[in-house]
Amino acid sequence: MSTTDTTAAQVPAPRRDLGPEEAVDTAIDEACRALHLPTIRGRVQDMAAEAMRQRSSYKDFLADLLEAECAERDERRKRLVRDANFPRPKRLEDFDFAENPNVTPELVGTLSDPAWVKAGQPLCLIGDSGTGKSHLLIGIGTAMAEAGLKVRYTATVNLVNELAEAADDKKLTRLIARYGRVDLLCLDEFGYLDLDKAGAKLLFQIFTEREERRAIAIASNAPFSEWKQTFTDPRLCTAIVDRVTFIINNNAHIVETGTQSYRFAQTQRKRRR
Repeated sequence: MSTTDTTAAQVPAPRRDLGPEEAVDTAIDEACRALHLPTIRGRVQDMAAEAMRQRSSYKDFLADLLEAECAERDERRKRLVRDANFPRPKRLEDFDFAENPNVTPELVGTLSDPAWVKAGQPLCLIGDSGTGKSHLLIGIGTAMAEAGLKVRYTATVNLVNELAEAADDKKLTRLIARYGRVDLLCLDEFGYLDLDKAGAKLLFQIFTEREERRAIAIASNAPFSEWKQTFTDPRLCTAIVDRVTFIINNNAHIVETGTQSYRFAQTQRKRRR
């Protein structure tokens, strides 16, 4: 059976006890639900009445419906990108693969597909400063938001501070639940600053909340073996590293961006000019 046939089979037939006009309305409503056309479903009655007043042709009416759906989807994509809280615009298509051969277009193409996010798989971007980790993190997050997924970007230290403030205000559970609902959490600058015992505990709760259910993407300048230096409490450090390592080994995507800063190289070339 083709995809079209399968979709059509999911649309229930109008109830036979309805009048002709009600049956048509029901068929339109159910078809819009099955085809994921919420804007057409919500506006079809008003737009149909307007089309009758304007004496529009069937094709004009259909074009107006589809244009309204496309416009609303475009606005939703823009809204999801805004809500992700990216610090600056970065797109995957602007990544300079020639400057960083450690990252291939094929790999980035895989990560631009939302399947891994929907499956709750993790992503780790590891490399020295200036190797494109943040560009990739923001670009991937932007691609996921434009695909209709809820994304949230934050620097790790900012997240810990936000969690600490919520704990002081007795709103920690609510904040953790809110972070648990986003489809992809992008954590930048992981391991840049040491965390005390309280901060490490708070961060641990975020990993626990999202484990195997929601995707998380981490950008770190330290290899896994050095992550323990981020946490000052040895016992809690072991628990966090064990949890993070488990997440990483579970269908993870690991991208090593290398040690050569192409950002520094670009700066040097500009100075020579």
